[in-house]
Amino acid sequence: MRGEWNGLQALILNDCPYAYYIHCFAHRLQLALVGASKTVVPLNRFFNKLILVINNIRASCKRIEQLKIARASDIAYLIDIEDLESGKGLNQMVTLQRPGDTRWGSHYKSVSNLIKLFSPTCEVLLKIMDEGNSSQKVEAESAYEVLISFEFVFILHFVNETMGITDKLCQALQNQSQDILNAMHLVSSTKKLIQQFRDEKWDDLLALVISFCKKRDSQLRELNHRFSEHAMELLTLSSALDPREAYESFRVSDICSLVDKFYPIDFTDDEKNDLKKELDLYKYDVVRHSGFKNLKNISNCVNGW
Repeated sequence: MRGEWNGLQALILNDCPYAYYIHCFAHRLQLALVGASKTVVPLNRFFNKLILVINNIRASCKRIEQLKIARASDIAYLIDIEDLESGKGLNQMVTLQRPGDTRWGSHYKSVSNLIKLFSPTCEVLLKIMDEGNSSQKVEAESAYEVLISFEFVFILHFVNETMGITDKLCQALQNQSQDILNAMHLVSSTKKLIQQFRDEKWDDLLALVISFCKKRDSQLRELNHRFSEHAMELLTLSSALDPREAYESFRVSDICSLVDKFYPIDFTDDEKNDLKKELDLYKYDVVRHSGFKNLKNISNCVNGW
């Protein structure tokens, strides 16, 4: 549009040679901020890592849906421990957004949304690491290691604080009815606030980041307490007894482990030694039987077949 020879500017100048082209103030601010960030190596590296994390989550509709479910669960948990207010207009669903060099405010929205979705994002990445194929697991693990590093979390909050200041100016510069003098005052005020942040706010920022990390660690410990490895292993091994799709789910090794780890006193040593052979026979003689396909639970297996 600004092309001097072929763009919109050239067409207007053909009719009105005294028209002057002035780049959109908000666009100029965006380009200035992005350009400045790229000259600082840690910031440039941070945004590359940010894109890696976001791309992992936005790679499929399934992952985006998993993120929404994890976010809803996270909100419910925070409300339950009285750490979050609830009410109309609060805790609305957000999603991860890729930053774009020319999209107004996109970098600020990317970092602010990730802060809101930090725990759900970790949860989805862990799920990919557990359930994905080999390449997906590698990518998710790389993104997860980036996400939980202190350096990344620190810069995430630093960018959120500084761009939170400039975002107010960016929004004001997008008003259709623009007061140039007021805009210049806003530029001056924004510069002073950034300088004040630089001179006085580092201790506050560090305290904020440490508090954020502790809170997320606390949530992780609470989840581990509610879903301990011992309980999860019991549930996983027990799924081998589910008669639905029995041929695929009936795992002899898991049933033997279930006996050894969770029910050792219910079986004699001789019974344990014979168990694998009996289960192998059961898998071929019973599980493959046509009558077994209609079973829905273990009680049906005992009482009705």
